[in-house]
Amino acid sequence: MMENGLLAALSEADRASLDPHLELVELDVKQPLFNSYEPIEYVHFFLSGLSSEIAGSGRAQIEVGCVGREGFSGHSVILDVEASPHYAFMQGRGTALRIRSDLLRQLVDQRATLRRMLLRFSHVFTTQIAQTALADGRFTLQQRLARWILMCQDRVGNTMPLTHEFLALMLGVRRPGVTTTLHILEGEHLIKAERASITVLNRAGLIETAAGSYGLPEQEYRRLINSAF
Repeated sequence: MMENGLLAALSEADRASLDPHLELVELDVKQPLFNSYEPIEYVHFFLSGLSSEIAGSGRAQIEVGCVGREGFSGHSVILDVEASPHYAFMQGRGTALRIRSDLLRQLVDQRATLRRMLLRFSHVFTTQIAQTALADGRFTLQQRLARWILMCQDRVGNTMPLTHEFLALMLGVRRPGVTTTLHILEGEHLIKAERASITVLNRAGLIETAAGSYGLPEQEYRRLINSAF
């Protein structure tokens, strides 16, 4: 079984305090993790798969962050906030170790070192949200798509089960724009795009195309949580 990067970075004592309360669950594509302004019942530490956190509603929606096996979904719980204006769902099928939010709150109140590590991930995730805002406001669609493919590759590997529909939601653009931009990246031999999947062919080329929009949250994660992940 794959390990969660954050759980792997915990001290033995902190991990031992969590283990009796962790339940292994399978998560399907589009499965909700929490809903807007509803209590977050569980925190999920992912072992595989990909989750998306979405801001807005109706047609005015956009992804503000994604989480995979590097961390957990529902970071508002660690900030002592019961519910979020955002919602989160599984974009790619996977597995997770979940814990009831009330139990996790009790544990972080008892264990300062556990709280510190989970708050560090909240910092990393907040950094990702800020970088997403920067990318949306200052980078081209081609640069943003390269960034997002790199982030997805970090979490699920070279081949990603992604549809043009999902990518349009993630980037806050219309589907035809995503299709055209995928063709450009494919023409540059950076990716191979099929009907419901994308395969990375040239990671270094994608990083160059992303033009600085990718990398800061990833650096913070390695600096503060797990340098080997």
